Amino acid sequence: MSHLQFNDTLREWSESAPYWEKHGATIRTIFAPVTRSLIEVADIRKGQSVLDVAGGPGEPSLTIAETVGPGGSVVCTDAVADMVQAAERAAHRRGIANVSFLQCIADSLPFDNDSFDAVVSRLGAMFFPEPLIALREMLRVTKPGGALALVVWHKSELNPFLHIVSDIMSNYVEASPADPDAPGAFRFAEPGKLAGILTDAGAIDVSERTLKFHISAPISVEEFWVMRSEISETLREKLAKLNRQQVVRVASEVQGAVREFFPSNQMSFPAQMIIVRGSKP
Repeated sequence: MSHLQFNDTLREWSESAPYWEKHGATIRTIFAPVTRSLIEVADIRKGQSVLDVAGGPGEPSLTIAETVGPGGSVVCTDAVADMVQAAERAAHRRGIANVSFLQCIADSLPFDNDSFDAVVSRLGAMFFPEPLIALREMLRVTKPGGALALVVWHKSELNPFLHIVSDIMSNYVEASPADPDAPGAFRFAEPGKLAGILTDAGAIDVSERTLKFHISAPISVEEFWVMRSEISETLREKLAKLNRQQVVRVASEVQGAVREFFPSNQMSFPAQMIIVRGSKP
């Protein structure tokens, strides 16, 4: 990824930050099963020090901070200043004090070697400009024997929460040809791909598992559409190319297509992610 492309990516995430904060409670709920699995896989326990890379507006950092308790500590990092500030506000609202916040990129972590008992990233690795460099950095700051755990999306067709909207939008705005190695949601959706990079980075005992769960929250079909259309920069950009009638039509088509995933008017999509774990020698 070029310097210009990276700056564009940071700008896009910065523009998305207010929407991620606005929908923070719902996002925290829908990804709670992922956070629990990440904590379990990384074997995070009370009293530990943990680094969360690409922590966005505060999760999973804040839940991990609750897990490690007052005797432990968490550092929440993100490349986007607006995300870091949103995470700080979330910690203040929830009264969580054993977490600190820092804006930095995964490729260059400003920590000493062997600083953390565990290092994690939930849905961040897909967007690292240079994944191999980032994973080497994450291993560098992990204590010997400590865990590095990553969560990424599995294949698009296994995740209707994402692909239904994308499929409908493709009827209105032509999708650009996808580079499978470019930063994006499904960059590491192929089993073994991210695990291979983690091995190349120097991790040992690398393992991979598929997490099957439901993206569930007490929101309506209409609220789902508002959230999805706001938190995705790509979707906002595509919708901006349409006229008002087309936007209304897209919203109607999406809501009709996803309605089967809203029993009793509450969201519940089947979903799959990949969790990769390794240890520092």
